Amino acid sequence: MDKMWLIRESFKQRKLYEGHGARVYEDKISDLPDSILHHILSMLPTKDAVATCLLSTRWKCLWTSVPNVDFDDFSLYPSEVNDWDTDKLTCFMNFVERVLVLHEGSNMEKFRLSCRVCFDASRIHAWVSAVMKHKVQELDLCLFVETPFSLPQCVFVSGFLTVVKIAMNCALELPTFISFPQLKTLHLALVTFLDDDSTQKLLTSCPVLQELIILDCEWMNLKHIVVSIPTLKSFTIDDLPYFGSADELNGCEIKIDAANLTFLNYTGCLLNEIVLSNLPSLVNAHVCVPLLGKRQKEIAYRAVKVLRGLHSVKSMRMSTGTIESLYLADSLLDQLPSFQNLTSLELSMLIEKHIIQKVLNFLQFTPNLESLAFFQGSNPHVRCDEEDWNLKPVPNCFLSCLKSVSLHNFHGNYEEMCMLKYLLKNGLVLEGLNIFCSKSPLGDSKKQKEVVDQLDMVPRASTSCVIMFL
Repeated sequence: MDKMWLIRESFKQRKLYEGHGARVYEDKISDLPDSILHHILSMLPTKDAVATCLLSTRWKCLWTSVPNVDFDDFSLYPSEVNDWDTDKLTCFMNFVERVLVLHEGSNMEKFRLSCRVCFDASRIHAWVSAVMKHKVQELDLCLFVETPFSLPQCVFVSGFLTVVKIAMNCALELPTFISFPQLKTLHLALVTFLDDDSTQKLLTSCPVLQELIILDCEWMNLKHIVVSIPTLKSFTIDDLPYFGSADELNGCEIKIDAANLTFLNYTGCLLNEIVLSNLPSLVNAHVCVPLLGKRQKEIAYRAVKVLRGLHSVKSMRMSTGTIESLYLADSLLDQLPSFQNLTSLELSMLIEKHIIQKVLNFLQFTPNLESLAFFQGSNPHVRCDEEDWNLKPVPNCFLSCLKSVSLHNFHGNYEEMCMLKYLLKNGLVLEGLNIFCSKSPLGDSKKQKEVVDQLDMVPRASTSCVIMFL
């Protein structure tokens, strides 16, 4: 339920009863302690929280000590790029300054600012500096920059910040001294790293960091970076090229050495070389390499090296491009490790005969796999004969431990039926075949029955296998 609506309804009810001469209806919301009202207001956009000052004397100053402050100039964006409403822009900037000036001396828990810097960079610089004086714990800045812009140095020297999120499409200029003794979460997006030394200093100045997310950042100025943070548990890097070609290999080597890392998510073209070292605690890994471009061999070698560093992982998700890259690096295939701990594998790939053969080859390295999931269904433009699905050799996990297979986005077409038949014929200990139907005629119970009837005619290696439509 909308919290602002609830507050307004409380006051409407009171006015209604007052107007009819009846007993004044009890305003239970206004009787709540300040701490609870602050919690409610902190979930509202700041402009709505400020608007509550009109409700009654009780609410007049409550908003000035709300712990969460959120400003977003999105509503100012016109349909035409050059058709700015200067009056609205002025009102927005004046509103931000009024809120910051009137906000009481109490500490801020969270501050979020999303706006275009080009309007008045000096004022935005001053806002961020003012917020830092409130000992803010979570700082979230999304700044759209058209000319170079530097954040205040005080942003990078804080004993109170636990969360920092910076999205800013320009160079990330860092001071000579950086200190984040309490920082647990760091998100960086769109920034351009300037040099090895300052970037490395940023990472080594976060001694208790637990989550690191780097999205669409530019590494072109860097040569060698080491992410070695003993407390790090989750690392996400989206390395798809935001600018430039997806075929140009960059020279940066990004080494990840984190003994307590449990989750690693890499999406990118491997234009930078990812070196994984000392990841004994890794539980879950996502590796998404797009279908390869011109530099196929080099990217393939890098993909194999990434997978070699994931040998201790327990659960993994892989893309079509990741699978493809493995088999372009033929000379390195014998260097793939045995994924002894891997029990769950998710594949975000279209089902095609040549890809399935590559998947089965990879499964030779997963002797203890228990769960396998396909997330994209089949390619409707590819068709082959059923004899083409006599794929050899059958992975050992099919014969000893694979208990569950899931197929998502299922249409019931020929390719998918061939794969299901292969699984039923070869899954010796298979217990469950879970079929997630797409939004297609397969949602019809009659069509489902036709599929089930076809599968019932297939000899099953496992008599205990149950087929479920979900």
